[in-house]
Amino acid sequence: MAGPEIRTPRGRIYIDKNGNKAILEWNTDFQPFWQRKFTKAQVFVDSEFLRVCEPYTPLLTGMLIKSGTLGTTPGEGVVRWIAPYSRRQYYLKRKTASQTGPLRGSRWGHRAKEAHGQKILRGARHIMRTEGR
Repeated sequence: MAGPEIRTPRGRIYIDKNGNKAILEWNTDFQPFWQRKFTKAQVFVDSEFLRVCEPYTPLLTGMLIKSGTLGTTPGEGVVRWIAPYSRRQYYLKRKTASQTGPLRGSRWGHRAKEAHGQKILRGARHIMRTEGR
């Protein structure tokens, strides 16, 4: 007589053939499958955030923008601008508009997230739904 069985994507619980004890059987593919999906989505989010920040980032020589690319490892979940002056530039309140573009200025990450954050999240959700099928 087969006892009750509970199945989830992580594994299953069932009663042994004798009906004496419950057995928990883990799905060994669960963690690698989801880890791949989450990693791909995180790489997308990090890369896309850097891309949408570029028009908002102050520009004189382009080193500040490049420091974001150099200081960020896509998939790690942390975006960093590593130029020594990036913190000052991020919080600096300018009195005049930028000569290199109307969007460029302080707090570029916050402003880019406000403008493009939902689109980035939709892209990550799409990757999670379609990746690895």
